[in-house]
Amino acid sequence: MTTKVRLLLYPQILATSVTLPVEMLKAGEASFHDRKNHKLDIKFVADKQELIQCRAGCAFLPELTVGCDDNADFIIVPGIWRNPRPVIKQNQAAIGYLKAQWQQGATIVGVGTGNCLLAEAGLLDHHAATTHWHYAKQFRKDYPKVDLKPEFFITQSERIFCAASLNSLADIMVYLIAQLFGRDAAQNVERNFSHEIRKPYEEQRYLEGAVDRHADELIAQIQFWLKNNASSELSMQHVAEQFGISQRTLSRRFKAATGTTANHYLQKMRLEMAQELLASTNLTVQDVAVAVGYVDQGYLTKVFKRELKQTPSDYRLLVRKKLFKTDS
Repeated sequence: MTTKVRLLLYPQILATSVTLPVEMLKAGEASFHDRKNHKLDIKFVADKQELIQCRAGCAFLPELTVGCDDNADFIIVPGIWRNPRPVIKQNQAAIGYLKAQWQQGATIVGVGTGNCLLAEAGLLDHHAATTHWHYAKQFRKDYPKVDLKPEFFITQSERIFCAASLNSLADIMVYLIAQLFGRDAAQNVERNFSHEIRKPYEEQRYLEGAVDRHADELIAQIQFWLKNNASSELSMQHVAEQFGISQRTLSRRFKAATGTTANHYLQKMRLEMAQELLASTNLTVQDVAVAVGYVDQGYLTKVFKRELKQTPSDYRLLVRKKLFKTDS
């Protein structure tokens, strides 16, 4: 199996929004246990096969042109330095390429002001999108049909992902690597590229239509209650009694509304609380375990190894290596 990834190039691109996704994808491929049978075909695409200069002083040579007959699986649209309008004006063929590839089934990831090319192609009309914060006001004026969500760093509308920044691009890439190569590969990439392990992609994004797919108000109330009581000793029987329903009804409705079990949701909340405490406090691992509702340090370690492939102590060490030390 081969997955075709194309990066659209044009003048004034931000080099990091080209190199970062390529390096992360390559790392994901290298981490995959069955990489001999699932390969990446990554190529650069531009209006012409000429060197594309970027602000960093380096240049990229496209292997393909936008006029080629190439059914991509994924297309990454890099960020643009400063004003994107001249780039848009000079790259109408690239805009047509995006529209054609979308119609043929490609998934598209736009970065920062690179999302203007998606908007220019009409792909974001009546859909949620985001962009770099400094261009949000002008973006809204230029593309009034787009449901701009500048308060979100990530939006997802069907097969279109928009990232407001390089950090959010990295989070999208981890998410896509998990889809392509599995969770183990994605976690390995995340540990190598982002030691602090930010909030999961699913919790940062604005997912278009998500509210419509989860209209169970009772389950929404239970989710809110679980978030605020995750540190307590809880059983699903106790939770069900709190809301006057049977445990069986709780299990059925929670899974139907969220796609996961109530117990798994609770464990995820506890894991995130533990990560935050390990990163921001000097509590012992045992104290962290008790603070998030686990019976002892051993159980917390078991959860960390299962979900993050490392111990709580290793996680703390990785996170704190990212902190700057200052002399008093």
